[in-house]
Amino acid sequence: MKHIIGVNLDPHLPQVKTVRVDEEDAGQRLDNFLLRQLKGVPKTHVYRIIRSGEVRVNKGRAAADTRVAAGDLVRLPPLRVSERAAEKTQAMADQVARGAPAREFVVLLEDEHLLAIDKPAGVAVHGGSGVSFGVIEQLRMARPQARFLELVHRLDRDTSGILLIAKKRSALKHLQDQFRERETGKTYLALVAGRWPANKKVLDKPLHKYLLPDGERRVKVVAKDDPDGMPSVTLVKVAQRLQCTLTPAKDNPVALSLLEVTLKTGRTHQIRVHVASEGHPILGDDKYGDFELNKALQRPAALPGLKRMFLHAWRLQFNHPASGERVELLAQLPPELETFITHAAPYAP
Repeated sequence: MKHIIGVNLDPHLPQVKTVRVDEEDAGQRLDNFLLRQLKGVPKTHVYRIIRSGEVRVNKGRAAADTRVAAGDLVRLPPLRVSERAAEKTQAMADQVARGAPAREFVVLLEDEHLLAIDKPAGVAVHGGSGVSFGVIEQLRMARPQARFLELVHRLDRDTSGILLIAKKRSALKHLQDQFRERETGKTYLALVAGRWPANKKVLDKPLHKYLLPDGERRVKVVAKDDPDGMPSVTLVKVAQRLQCTLTPAKDNPVALSLLEVTLKTGRTHQIRVHVASEGHPILGDDKYGDFELNKALQRPAALPGLKRMFLHAWRLQFNHPASGERVELLAQLPPELETFITHAAPYAP
C-alpha cells in the first residue's frame, strides 16, 4: 500500500504528492515505479519529469535507473491527467487481463521465491507492441492466488527455452542484479547456415538498435568507434556439424553448424545479429536470416523441414536469491528442433 504524505489542498488543481515506497515496490527502477504510480501519463512525459528534476527521491534528484528502497520518499510533481486518458488506460489493462487465457507452462524449477519455465516458441513473454498478452499475463490468470509474478528477463517471441519469473519482489531485485552484473551464465543452441570457422570463438562487434519506417525494431552491427554502438560480446562453440537436403533427390546439400552460444552481454537480438553479421544466419530467422533458405526449409519436399527459428535458451546458471546456491537449469530441445537435428546428416566436406 502506498502512503501519501502531502497533497495540495485544492482538489481542482493538479496536486504535488509525496509517496513512501513500501516493501513490495522496493528494488524497482524509479522509471518503472513512476509508470505504475502515474497511470494515464504518457511514458515520454514520465521520463521528461525525471530528467528535469521535478521528481525527487528523499528531496534529491534521481536518474531513471535509480533503485528505490523501502521507506524512500518520492515527490511526484503536479500532473494533469484527463479522466478520459485514465479511463482509457484502465480499460486497456482490463481488456488485456480479460483476453489472456489461463495457461501453465512446463516447469523446470519452482519454489517460494522463483519459477523457471520452458517457454515454447511463438509465445511472447508479455503483452504489448501488437501482442495482446504473453506468458506473464497467462500465468497470472492461471494463478489468481499468486501475490507477485514478474519477469526477471526476456526472450524473443520466436525463441524457446528457459525463462525466469520472480515470485517475490526481493527475488526479482536479486536476480535482475545478477543479470545486470553479468553473474549469470546464459547459453543458447543455435543452428546456423554454413560451416562456422572453428577458430571464430568471440564476437564483439558493437550493436545499434533502430526503428524501421513502420516502427518495427531492428538491430545492426556498427563500427567500434560509432557513438551509438553498444558493447556486445558473444561466445561461440561448435557443437556439431550437419547438412540437410532441400529436395528428395538430395542434390546440393546445405552445410549447417549447431552452435553453443553464450551471452556475455544482453543486447536486443544479440545472437541473431552477431552470427548473421559473420555470414552464418540462424535458420528460420525472419528478420536477419537467409529468406530463400528459410522458404526452402518450409516446403514439404525439404528433408528435414523447419518452420520456426532454430534458437533455444538451453542452459541458465544463477545464484539462488535466497540460499545463494549456484543453480544450473537445462531445457532440452523441443521436439520440432530435435527432429530436425535427428534427421539431418553429419557434414561431409
